[in-house]
Amino acid sequence: MRITYDPEVDALYIRLVEGEHQCRVLRLNDEISLNIGAGEMLVGIEVLDAREVLGEGGIPEIILENLRAS
Repeated sequence: MRITYDPEVDALYIRLVEGEHQCRVLRLNDEISLNIGAGEMLVGIEVLDAREVLGEGGIPEIILENLRAS
C-alpha cells in the first residue's frame, strides 16, 4: 500500500495494489473516487480537496492492526 499527497492540487491517493491496472472510476461523491480494476478489485482511493475532507490538521494518524509481513 502506498499513500501519496499532492499539495498543488490538494489530492490524496491511497494505492492498495501496485502495478499498472485498467480501472473504472466509481465516484462516491464530489471528493472521493474508487478505482476498480479487473475482477472488481479495489485498486485505489482518490480524495480531492483532501485538507477539507480530512480536516485542517492534515493527514490523520494511521493505525495498522493485526497485520503480518508476508
